[in-house]
Amino acid sequence: MEILDNPLSIEIQGSSIRYYRQGKGETVLFVHGITTYSFIWRKIAPYFQEKYDVILIDLLGCGDSGKPLNEDFSLKRQAHLLKDFCGKLQLSKFHMVCHDVGGGIGQIFAVNFPELLYDLTLINSVAYNFWPVQPITAMRTPIIRQIAMATLDFGMFELIVKRGLYYKTRLSAELMEYFWKPMKTVIGRKSFLHFARCLDNKNLTEIEAEIRQIKIPTLIIRGEADVYLNASISKKLHSEIPGSTMIGIKTGGHFIQEDEPETISDHILNFIKRKYDYQT
Repeated sequence: MEILDNPLSIEIQGSSIRYYRQGKGETVLFVHGITTYSFIWRKIAPYFQEKYDVILIDLLGCGDSGKPLNEDFSLKRQAHLLKDFCGKLQLSKFHMVCHDVGGGIGQIFAVNFPELLYDLTLINSVAYNFWPVQPITAMRTPIIRQIAMATLDFGMFELIVKRGLYYKTRLSAELMEYFWKPMKTVIGRKSFLHFARCLDNKNLTEIEAEIRQIKIPTLIIRGEADVYLNASISKKLHSEIPGSTMIGIKTGGHFIQEDEPETISDHILNFIKRKYDYQT
């Protein structure tokens, strides 16, 4: 049975949070970014489920989680919501794997709750003040947001996804169905745009000093064909997080989970098994 075949829900801070869980062993929590939700890990999870307790979460406002449009969807709020999520699931310590703005959430989590983490993996992550990037930036402007709400259609979204892939032929009907699912409803589109509006790089610039003090093992994976996030982000993270490991994958776009699922899974597994040297 695939992990996405068994949806679970829990109430956190007054909202329903959808998650998926399968496997036994140490817990690996996977955190997605904007434009995606738990489905983005569906090709990664099978590599972990035999020896690890795998949890895929839909962040607040994303996937099948609650979409309270009058609430804050910022990275800081999401990080603290994750803390409560882990408390309710009684996760005492776990491995955390994050992508895109999920990487920003992971950084905030690592700074505030390091005692809960064995290690942190950041994949094509945002950081510092080098983001938001287009097309997200435009959506934070009220008039553009209104236009986007009226005109955002399948064809436009398909182009966004295609640009984020290295292997363009992987843009299948099935993949687009996953991406488009939340956009089929008015509340889903509003929630996506509200998440974009709530993005504020001050959530990350205010922890710059603390990032340099991170003690937990950190792996940084950069898809070198990522057109949405600049390579300077990963390079700076690597230079400032003590003893971090950085890996570049030439055949990885922004949605590297679709391009190279086996490759990045192998790197993460080797990392959390401590097969890579790590210096504290």
